[in-house]
Amino acid sequence: MHMSAVMLLGGLVILAFAADRFVLAASRLSRLWGLSPVLVGALVVGMGTSAPELLVSTLAASDGELDLAIGNAVGSNVANVTLVLGVTALFSPLIGSARVLRREGVAMLAAVAGMAFVIYDLQVTRVEGIILLGSMVVAGTLIVRWARKDAAMGLTTAADRPPSDEDTAEPEVGEIDWRKEVGLGLLSLLATLAGAELLVVGGTGLAERIGVGSGFIGMTLVAVGTSLPELATSIAGIRRNENDLVVGNVLGSNLFNALAVAGMAAVISPGQLEARFQAGSLSMIACACLAGWFAFTGRKIVRWEGMLLFIGFIAFVLMSYTGGLEMR
Repeated sequence: MHMSAVMLLGGLVILAFAADRFVLAASRLSRLWGLSPVLVGALVVGMGTSAPELLVSTLAASDGELDLAIGNAVGSNVANVTLVLGVTALFSPLIGSARVLRREGVAMLAAVAGMAFVIYDLQVTRVEGIILLGSMVVAGTLIVRWARKDAAMGLTTAADRPPSDEDTAEPEVGEIDWRKEVGLGLLSLLATLAGAELLVVGGTGLAERIGVGSGFIGMTLVAVGTSLPELATSIAGIRRNENDLVVGNVLGSNLFNALAVAGMAAVISPGQLEARFQAGSLSMIACACLAGWFAFTGRKIVRWEGMLLFIGFIAFVLMSYTGGLEMR
């Protein structure tokens, strides 16, 4: 138990430092290349921090554990729009641009709805998995196209945004060494994933020793553990006044989880799901819609809305622990 606790705390420490450096590298590269921070957040940060979900679900599906693989994707999507956005908004109100919410936000809701439709009948086929993977390619293409359109129209890119207090010591665009930032960014991402793995293993070990069921671990602890890179990078991003990068991180992560992670699991190990996934899919849509509603009203998520999202996450965990997500 002591070793599990050490791994848990060690994972948190690694995540805190590595995620901050990862966001800094992404921010500098977006300034250097004049890219939209939403593009960097959705494709680079969002999908990069979803690597734990992809790894865990792929390994689980390869072992025939489809419920764990899909449960990780469902739980991670819930955690992203409740825990990640909720906690981030508690630190500082989270403001998103209208065009981002209309485009990337709607795309994320469509992806989550598509995944929910696939799993609601409790039967996942290989064809459905291929469709989800194909949809991920389409979504990624659209995000790139939207970012290029913004740049062509002269809309704000990362190089144009007002500097935050933490940017006062930042180098000028011409002083940024892209090779150094790419290298440090990749190392930071690897460290972030390693920290998440330590936290998942340590947390799972503690949960098993205190007698918590494996179903609860799969739907909540593993999902939350693999979502910790999103949480850490979002908090680091909001500290650096990278609101669009934070929003893009969550949107990109949920897109990747719903389409790529669930799709890969379905292709590798199609089969039957537990009855709990019917209510789980509805909870996933409800949480995404609630966060979307908060974001659309005033184009920001304020602290009291962040608190409600966090409470929603706690409710999801409690329902999972008591078996409330399983339809009877």
